Amino acid sequence: MAQRTVTVAAEVGLHARPAALFVQAAAKSAGEVTVAKSGGEPVNAKSILAVLGLDVRHGQEITVTGDDEAVLDALVDLAGAAEPSGA
Repeated sequence: MAQRTVTVAAEVGLHARPAALFVQAAAKSAGEVTVAKSGGEPVNAKSILAVLGLDVRHGQEITVTGDDEAVLDALVDLAGAAEPSGA
């Protein structure tokens, strides 16, 4: 499994719209995709409730893990963007 670590740039963190976009991108992977705050337990990145439950805030680091490199790159791009595209 591949891993990527990124600092969340969105002012609202991974809440509301950024979390929904993150989950939609993760759902494109056929395999398992997880996300975890630095030092925390990984959760299912395809679950909006799990992602919101992490309470990821601006400036915190997250690690995404999965088999699909393209999906991981997309998740890193979303989390590292100051404003989600289409906002």
